[in-house]
Amino acid sequence: MRVSTASLALLSVAAPAAVQAATGTLGFALGTKKADGTCKFQADYEDDFDLISQHSSASIVRGYSASDCNAAAEIMPAAAAKNFQVVLGIWPDVQESFEADTSAITAVADEYQDNIYAVTVGSETLYRGNFTGEELLDKINTVKDQLPSSIKVGTADSWNKFDDGTADAVIRGGVDILFVNAFAYWQGQDIDNATATYFEDMQRAFGHIQDVSGSLDSPELWNGETGWPTTGGSDFGPAEASTENAQQYWQQGVCGMLEWGVSLFYFEAFDEPWKPDSIGDNGEAADEKHWGAMTVDGDLKFSLEC
Repeated sequence: MRVSTASLALLSVAAPAAVQAATGTLGFALGTKKADGTCKFQADYEDDFDLISQHSSASIVRGYSASDCNAAAEIMPAAAAKNFQVVLGIWPDVQESFEADTSAITAVADEYQDNIYAVTVGSETLYRGNFTGEELLDKINTVKDQLPSSIKVGTADSWNKFDDGTADAVIRGGVDILFVNAFAYWQGQDIDNATATYFEDMQRAFGHIQDVSGSLDSPELWNGETGWPTTGGSDFGPAEASTENAQQYWQQGVCGMLEWGVSLFYFEAFDEPWKPDSIGDNGEAADEKHWGAMTVDGDLKFSLEC
């Protein structure tokens, strides 16, 4: 979907009603593995948190599978030590991972509930067509029943699945929190049109959620992921991977969304050089190692100030 850059001015005065006047909260997606692909331990997460604090205002991160690399058991004591909050993830697509991730979270939930901001059951599982909205809601409720009532439980999915009605059963089901992912890059947008596309996507998703829920503040809404690959990454049509473009997207898109009052997670904090190339529908390999705001060694690629 292509929109004109002039649309951005209109969006800035037509923000979803759930957006508050205060500046949004910045967070980062954070992986479970070190540069060589081995698992992180508590000390590694503490180092990550120190670097994130040094270079940004963020004190919250999100993950995707709480049992992967024993993540919940390693990251939660680090979060408590460094005064960070964490969104823990459950991968429900297969029963084995659903049960393993749920068990990993219930094992730490009582002790670290002050540092667990929320739990996501699924990451773009509706986008992949693995569940219907009703089936995903059942998974969410199963998890919620096993956690302290203070911990918010919801899901994360692509903006268009919230806009087109696919997630309506989840929205109506009374979940606590929803994370809306939006990448102008994955829509093949030129960098000069990326921010306008990003804002329109978020407005459409938030607006539909509010219409279906009948509420302006429930469920709680975040931008679950957004970002742009830096130099070394792969292009996606007119969307060109470069550090210069990532910096522009940060300043115009990310800073603009935060100023708009929307809390968001940038994908991602650090490069992940262990990742293999992905093969797209066209059969071509794509590099996904260079999405970090920082290198794997923690060197800042561009200013994270707004």
